[in-house]
Amino acid sequence: MLRMLFGEPPGKPEGKWGETVEKMKQFAAMLHDRIVQGDDKDHRLRKAEIYTLGLIASLDELEQSRYAAQRFAGRIASATIEEMTPEETLDYKRYVYFDKNAFIRLFAVLDKLGTLLNVFLGLGTERIKVHFSYFTVIRTMRQRGAHPELSKALNELKEGFSEPMGRLRKRRNTEIHYMNPEMQDDLAQNDQAYGEQHRLENLQELQDDLSKGLEMVLDSLRISFDYTGRLLRKRTK
Repeated sequence: MLRMLFGEPPGKPEGKWGETVEKMKQFAAMLHDRIVQGDDKDHRLRKAEIYTLGLIASLDELEQSRYAAQRFAGRIASATIEEMTPEETLDYKRYVYFDKNAFIRLFAVLDKLGTLLNVFLGLGTERIKVHFSYFTVIRTMRQRGAHPELSKALNELKEGFSEPMGRLRKRRNTEIHYMNPEMQDDLAQNDQAYGEQHRLENLQELQDDLSKGLEMVLDSLRISFDYTGRLLRKRTK
């Protein structure tokens, strides 16, 4: 959808993104078949189906936001706010908008995955913490020794991407709880050299973190839906 901003056709899931979406669709289809057959007395499968379809849509929104942020960042050549042309200023504001949208959505997708896993696997994480995150869910699995294959794979992913995800989480928390991240950067510069021109944050480094975050999300989704799909097939037999 957002590729229309650049005169391009809608993006089609391919590569790791396409493989992940395909596993999610297969899982949703299997859930639907079980529901139609009357095998969903407690409505757990129906919830899982709705969550899966929502995740597919949310992943698409995340990918689009990241793409738009990258494209607008690529239009900015100036090193400081003051040096920007009017066109660059607009593109920078557009970049900031889609960048924020992307890193907030990134954690939202993970938390939705956590909710799905909690429901489908019957983990009961809500009994420990009412408002829980994806990271609470995988910690619960690890501590209980539940679903060790899935737990080990997801925890290894979390550790492998800990540095870029830590920076993204800090930016997300700053945006939600304190101030706009780009304004925090301005504040830090003012503390160090008040009155000087405001240098832009390193947009390439920020985009690299976002790309790594998306990779972590895709891997987490693909591993999770491969596991839950195999589990559902075993239960069907």
